Order: sequence, then C-alpha cells, then structure tokens
Amino acid sequence: MRIHRWLVAALIIWGFLLPQIASCEEKPLWELGAGLALLRLPDYRGSDENRYYLLPFPYIIYRGDILKVDRERISGRIFKTDRLLLDVSLYGSVPVDSSRNSARSGMPDLDPTFEIGPSLEIKLLENKQDRYKFGVNLPVRAVFAINSSSVYRQGFVFSPRLNFEKDDLIPETGLNLGISAGPMFATSDYHSYYYAVDPAFATQSRPSYSAGSGYSGSRLTVGLNKGYKQLIFNAFVSLDFLQGAVFEDSPLVKNKYSVMWGFAVSWIFLKSERLVSTDR
Repeated sequence: MRIHRWLVAALIIWGFLLPQIASCEEKPLWELGAGLALLRLPDYRGSDENRYYLLPFPYIIYRGDILKVDRERISGRIFKTDRLLLDVSLYGSVPVDSSRNSARSGMPDLDPTFEIGPSLEIKLLENKQDRYKFGVNLPVRAVFAINSSSVYRQGFVFSPRLNFEKDDLIPETGLNLGISAGPMFATSDYHSYYYAVDPAFATQSRPSYSAGSGYSGSRLTVGLNKGYKQLIFNAFVSLDFLQGAVFEDSPLVKNKYSVMWGFAVSWIFLKSERLVSTDR
C-alpha cells in the first residue's frame, strides 16, 4: 500500500504543479531530481475529514522533439500545431481507510486510483513579451483503482479547464502564476465508487444510494512556482464545488465543497549539458 500511496501522491503533485510558460530560451535536454511535498487532502471530494501527507516524489524533465516529460504533462506529441497540442493527461487519488472516516464507517476501504487519457490543449491567447498565456484543456481520462493484487477500471472522467499562466508575475522575481478552472463530468461507475451505498452497508443515518452519471462539480486551482539555483518551489490551493453534482444527495457527501492545498520543493541534482529550445 505504501507503493500505491507514493505513486498516487506523485500523480497528484504532478497534476497540480504549476505549468511554466514556454519561452524561446534554451534549457537542458533533461533534468533529474527528487522532491518532498506536504499535502492536505480530503478523504474524497465531499468528505468533511482531511489528512496530511508528507511524501517524496521524483522530479523528471525531458525536452525531446517528440517525447516531453515535464511538470505539466507527459507528451507524446500525438499532434501539435501552433495552437493545438494533443498529449497525455495524468492524475490520481489517495486511498481511504473507511474505519477512519465516520461517514464510511463499516464500508469497504477505497483503493487509490490513477487516471490516464488523452488531453487536447487549445491555445487561445499568448503574449510572449508580457509572458502570459490563456487557453483551454480538454482531458478525457480512464480511471483505474489499485489494490495489492489487481488493477481494475473504475469509469471515465472529462474535466475541461480554462487555464491562465503568467511568468514572472512580479518582474525580475521569477515567480510564476497559474490559474485553472472548469467543470467535471464522470460516468456512473466512477461516481458509484465514491458515493454509492449498497443496501448491505445502509444504516439509519446512511440510507442506500445509487449514483448516476453526469455533472460532478467544478474546480478552481491557483498555483505559484519559483526556481532558485538547484531548487524548485511549488504551492497550490484547489477548491472543489459540488453544488448541483448528480451525487450531491449521497449520504457520503458531508460538504458541498472540498479544499486541497500543498507545498513542494524539488532538488535538481543532475542535468544534461545539451541545451534545447523550450518553445513548445
């Protein structure tokens, strides 16, 4: 389970680390490092119970012509123009010990999940002189849960996002800003995984409930990023709004909003001598 927690935490950190606007400056072809993150996450979206996680993660950057691995994405350059980029989107969720969550007491634990699928990025506006960019991301991801013996599919999610990115927010400081907002939609099996209550686990205060597919709430994320010598600092706050979600009447939804925040520091200890353009 520790391996699963580490893997999912890395995906969460990766998913929220602040994107950096691609300029025409040259950077190393690859960079290797390690990081440590402090995260505060709800047990699940809609839970009124939160946990703190202090977890390590790998820092891997590769800026090849076709394959790119960076703080934003793994990109296979499936398709790219000046305004369109089709690549791969990743995310994850932490496991939940139901014995430690009052709403789920007596129910099966929730295994950690990871999500993977194609994402289409559309650049709507870019100003390289003022170093800002505005666009939309359209990721569709398959969701898989992991336990000690198997990996099993748990539905699909679609989470379109409007993204605004500003490099050097305060001039000459190297502080970068990222803002992302948008709705989320998911299949019934995904919603059921978190919010359904089978009759066998129903109680007087937790009636049975089945979840349908459709609107899954909205999310707003704000992140900051700064590099200093061999260190990279990242921080984010993310708010989930569940009003109007198809599962909001589930007895497992205790809050109509969820808050996540985190701070991460990465140390780059090895990098390529070969330089490449960062313009994507």
